[in-house]
Amino acid sequence: MRQAGNLVLNDRALVMKKTKYAFELSFFADLHKRMPRDVKVATILAQLYTEAGQVDEGLKIDRKLVRLVPHDATAHYNLGCSLALKGRKSEATRAIRNAVSLGFKDYHWMRNDPDLLQLQDYKPFGELIHELEVG
Repeated sequence: MRQAGNLVLNDRALVMKKTKYAFELSFFADLHKRMPRDVKVATILAQLYTEAGQVDEGLKIDRKLVRLVPHDATAHYNLGCSLALKGRKSEATRAIRNAVSLGFKDYHWMRNDPDLLQLQDYKPFGELIHELEVG
């Protein structure tokens, strides 16, 4: 019974998030349709989708961003975050490792990023963090 109540609260929170971001999502989604290769627009849209709880949509845009700017460390890091939020730990760790190899250096944030919480107890991610701290 308690779990069902939490689900209702989670559903309500998701609806509130979607409502909070409705204008921005609509604006940037329309802009993205007109300017599908604009990296700034796509980056903002991916972030909005994720913040609004629409992680699947954010993940699609993050994948697109990695194709648009394959040498951008932040694009790979954000893809890793979206994959982690989906529970895809192996893919997420690989994307984070790619981000590091492309120059992502904010290891303190990586260790504390709420989007990467699911990776904190994942051995390959822990090994990556250890390599970064030692190296």
